[in-house]
Amino acid sequence: MKDATTHRDKRRTGADIHADYDRTLMAWLENFDAHWDEIADRYNERTQRMFRYYLSICAGAFRARHLQLWQVVFSMGREGRYDAPR
Repeated sequence: MKDATTHRDKRRTGADIHADYDRTLMAWLENFDAHWDEIADRYNERTQRMFRYYLSICAGAFRARHLQLWQVVFSMGREGRYDAPR
């Protein structure tokens, strides 16, 4: 990433989005629990517990600021501007 950020024609914008990711993981956990019955015949209880643990522990780590998540956007000569491809 260092090489990409040192090129003279590239501009970089970054944002720490860890707080949003905590909420995202909790929403995934809620959806997983709400729809478990739809996939339960393909997975066992151990898999369910491991996936619930993974989502919960990751959300807790983001909430406690032990993990970070950054979104970095590179642009060519368009300082201060980002056009989202949507």
